[in-house]
Amino acid sequence: MGITTSSARRLRAGSAAAAAVLGLLAAAGTPALAATDDSAGRSPVTAPGRHSEASGGSGSVQGAAGVPLGISRLAQGAGRDVAITIDDGPDPRWTPQVLKVLRENHVKATFCMIGTKAQKYPDLARAVAADGHRLCNHSVDHDVTMDHKPVAYQQQQILDAKAMIEKAVPGVPVGYYRAPGGAFTPDSRAIAAASGMRPLGWSVDPKDWSQPGLPAIISALEEKLPQQPTVLFHDGGGDRSETVAALKEYLPWLRAHGYTFSFPARTTP
Repeated sequence: MGITTSSARRLRAGSAAAAAVLGLLAAAGTPALAATDDSAGRSPVTAPGRHSEASGGSGSVQGAAGVPLGISRLAQGAGRDVAITIDDGPDPRWTPQVLKVLRENHVKATFCMIGTKAQKYPDLARAVAADGHRLCNHSVDHDVTMDHKPVAYQQQQILDAKAMIEKAVPGVPVGYYRAPGGAFTPDSRAIAAASGMRPLGWSVDPKDWSQPGLPAIISALEEKLPQQPTVLFHDGGGDRSETVAALKEYLPWLRAHGYTFSFPARTTP
């Protein structure tokens, strides 16, 4: 099938976006990408707290250190592996409660931290790492409109947040980047991958952030799961009592149904 006019425009836009990112990263001294991203779509703006993940593409194009630009939605391993991810913290009220539930169930998760919160609560960020959980960059301040802002602004949000988290938790790698609201762009994915962070999405969203009630959360979680799911929860951004209660029910349910716990895939397409 031939390339349509609209497809050609998208390809040209994607090349231009990738070239702009490479120029900014080079100016900042960030390692250049091994190849450029071939996706040019922009994800829609989402209201604060909402999650509307862009498709993003999952091709094998890679950034620095072999980190793919495609959004990871699979747990590492094979078979019945599941990755638990926790967003929008650390929070002095809810993060300790989430950590306690994870500890009681012998589960390691990936915490997607907001840079300013890691900066404000470094002891909590270090407690997360001390329990063996992985760290993910969730931008400086969770601006869900950043996908419609200049590349330089996206770069600042991503790289500054990474520096904030690394300062809070010295010596612990920040291996993932999750866009606020899942609103990735080709630029943000390229910036993240060039800095050694795999763009991280999800495949199961119980919408715990909206406080729909425990039965609704559990129902969404226990529906037919995709293969090697990445499940989205929150420890910040509001009252997370329903999240804590859901984790208390869901983690034993997963284990009883033969699931094992892993981290999100990081270096495979």
